[in-house]
Amino acid sequence: MDNAFNSIAQGLNEAIAHTQGNTNIPARTHKPQSINVAELRKSLGLTQTEFAAKFCISLGTLRHWERGDRMPQGPALALLHVVTKEPQAVLRALGG
Repeated sequence: MDNAFNSIAQGLNEAIAHTQGNTNIPARTHKPQSINVAELRKSLGLTQTEFAAKFCISLGTLRHWERGDRMPQGPALALLHVVTKEPQAVLRALGG
């Protein structure tokens, strides 16, 4: 148990150091590019209400993204990247 704890603690300390700008910590990070949600929605020819309904996003959240108050992150950002490349596949998968 000591070894597991020490390993986890070391990893956590390294992650904290990395996020604080320590470039001596070997780490791989992946940060997907941001997406212009309004542009994506318009390219699909959908209203805000239609886009939100088709892709299971709350209308309020969509409006925040489009105004720039918030940015999509995590799974939402991943979904939007897939929608950008394969909107029909996402619609089929979601039953829409």
